[in-house]
Amino acid sequence: MDRMTDTVKHLIIVNVIFFIAQFFLNIGIDFNLLTLHSFASPKFIWYQMITHFFMHGGITHIAFNMYALYSFGSTLEHFWGSKRFLFFYISCGLGAALINNLVNQYFLGDVLSTAVGASGAIYGLLVAFGFMFPEVGLAIIFIPIPVKAKYFIPGIIAIDLFLGLQGNSLFGAGGTGIAHFAHIGGALTGFIIMWLWRNSKFNHTQWN
Repeated sequence: MDRMTDTVKHLIIVNVIFFIAQFFLNIGIDFNLLTLHSFASPKFIWYQMITHFFMHGGITHIAFNMYALYSFGSTLEHFWGSKRFLFFYISCGLGAALINNLVNQYFLGDVLSTAVGASGAIYGLLVAFGFMFPEVGLAIIFIPIPVKAKYFIPGIIAIDLFLGLQGNSLFGAGGTGIAHFAHIGGALTGFIIMWLWRNSKFNHTQWN
């Protein structure tokens, strides 16, 4: 595992600051205004497309996301450089927000849904890792044998898609409480960017 790279370190610090401020400090900020709201909601503000992926719903939520950011993000930043990595990370977070809201509002009729967390951007990183290191084995809890990235990553994306559909009207009422379509959106954005970069013989030197 690569050491923690600079941009990843700074992103983790910002996420932790937001988390501490949100849950432990009374500083007079309405953090609901930083949560991603539906486009049709009167509470939607454009900057929520970015601020939502620095917000988290609890200690487990931020812990998993920051560990994944460290594990996969440091490897990618090591090979890409900081500017390219940051562009990719933010793009996947924005793609996650866009697709999450479009699916929930225009296809499922849910204008009240909200979303927080870096998970959409993290799923983009997973896809990029799978593109670059498809044969690397990734460990899964309760499964003692590492699973290659080229199988592991499509597998968890497929599970997210199934759970996202299951949590809405197509399979019945209710919900899982997880923004599955944000995960799908981040993964899809990451896939598109990686496909474009791979097929355009991306020039690494123009970023750093």
